[in-house]
Amino acid sequence: MRSLLRLLPVVAILASTACRDSSTTAGDSANADATAGGTLVLASAGDADNLLPGMSTAITSQQVVDLVFDRLAEIGGDLSVVGDAGFKPQLARRWTWAADSLSIAFELDPRARWHDGRPVRASDVRFSYSLYRDPSLASQVAPNIASIDSVTVRDSLTVVAWYAKRSPQQFFDAVHHALIVPEHVYGTGPLSQLRGSDRSRNPVGSGRFRFVRWDAGSRIELVSDTANYRGRALLDRVIWTLAADPAGALARIVAGEADFFEAVPADRAPAIDSLPSIRVFAYPGSGYAFMGMNSRDGRGSSAPHRVFGDVRVRRALTMATNRPALLENVFGGYGLPAYGPFPASMAISDTTIPQLPFDTLAARALLDSAGWQVGAGGIRQKDGRPLRFSLLAPQSSAPRMAYAVLLQAQFRRVGADVRLETVDFPTSVTRSRDRDYDAALQAWGTGPGPGAFRGRWGSETAMTGDNLEGYRNPAMDVLVDSALASYDPERTKSLMRRAYELIIADAPAIWLYDLVPVAAAHERLRIPAFRADKWWVHLADWYIPEGERIERDRIGLRAAPVP
Repeated sequence: MRSLLRLLPVVAILASTACRDSSTTAGDSANADATAGGTLVLASAGDADNLLPGMSTAITSQQVVDLVFDRLAEIGGDLSVVGDAGFKPQLARRWTWAADSLSIAFELDPRARWHDGRPVRASDVRFSYSLYRDPSLASQVAPNIASIDSVTVRDSLTVVAWYAKRSPQQFFDAVHHALIVPEHVYGTGPLSQLRGSDRSRNPVGSGRFRFVRWDAGSRIELVSDTANYRGRALLDRVIWTLAADPAGALARIVAGEADFFEAVPADRAPAIDSLPSIRVFAYPGSGYAFMGMNSRDGRGSSAPHRVFGDVRVRRALTMATNRPALLENVFGGYGLPAYGPFPASMAISDTTIPQLPFDTLAARALLDSAGWQVGAGGIRQKDGRPLRFSLLAPQSSAPRMAYAVLLQAQFRRVGADVRLETVDFPTSVTRSRDRDYDAALQAWGTGPGPGAFRGRWGSETAMTGDNLEGYRNPAMDVLVDSALASYDPERTKSLMRRAYELIIADAPAIWLYDLVPVAAAHERLRIPAFRADKWWVHLADWYIPEGERIERDRIGLRAAPVP
């Protein structure tokens, strides 16, 4: 708790520094100085993996596709997932519920056009849902739209989502997860070849920004779609300047080459805030970090992992970890502890759940009971094999790199030999997605509601979806399904607490810390309030007053020159 209490004043200080000129972090496109124009350069700590909606895992990819493509409707700022209250029209200008609530008819905006000029049609919506469900693509969207029985076309501008049963989140399920894509672009050729095709690098959407280019490892560029049915983006262009790691991204802010960076280390915030024209501020986050333990023995295998297939080992390693001490060591007292597979900021989170205690004696006893006996050099053995595993960590994350070394030492004290594997971020993503690891240090951003939890930790995604640890617990699945079926927020939270208790007891991961993001922004930017799950969601409404624009803001709508 001391870490939490020490964090709060720091967050307040950072927020107040950003608001010394209130226009730096708060704006509204209705303001008199919100004229179109300007270039925003975002510093990114890693490249995209692809630009296919529903099949991208890198955060840069997710940012790009969210700006290039549209949903049928967009969730409101309060992130409510029950019913349709607060949702704002995008491709669907209105929707009608059937009397029995087992179908929703979406009427598309007839003005909507794909960036190649062709009109958006109901058949595109139907195709999009079939694409996400195609097993050859293994899209992470598939489990989130499982409640939809079918999607049918009523006419060229009306599409209907059908359900077998009512649920509180059925509207959210229908619109939030699925970005709509053009069938004439993505439906040509076998879907199984889509990931490696040219289309995975050159997206064609309907959003307020259109794609220009992606120079791998260097930059991604979008420009405003000036004829967009929802109105052009106020900025002329957005450029992601792609660094290899956070230090490289931050260096571009310092050098004046970039205008915004989403992940300033807390210990660098005061120095960055002292730079001319740069302000830093904390903002709502939706992520948490943990050490995931692969319960499956290799890529595509359903056999238990030789070490982590035994819950006693997972619990023992959790109890061998002094999480408060590690948090203090890495963040100097300014970190927020993670209490489970959720960030404290989410409405369904519960930070009062009892945790597995730090108890090395109990950890050793559990390993003894699992048959791992202390051998030569203090390393435990079982059936002639040492208690040895690798720990994957991305070089781009200083906190996770620090945690890797500290965890290695903690586990050594109870007889586990840990080999560190430090890799670049794309390799970390690929190996995690392929289940090609023993243990891995992960940072995960989650969405609102129990559905996001089910998509990440539910049994149905254990082999090919986002459940990268292959964790399964049918009893937990039942509780989450019941939470999804509840219209009562208090009952939902009670059911999720019981689900959290089960997963904490099963220990598929060691919960380490919440992600509390701190951003750096050029003072000429006018930025609407961030949404807790995605800071970039309103980026089309960011603007730069004409009188404060610098040289790169005056390029216009032509492609920006490559430096």
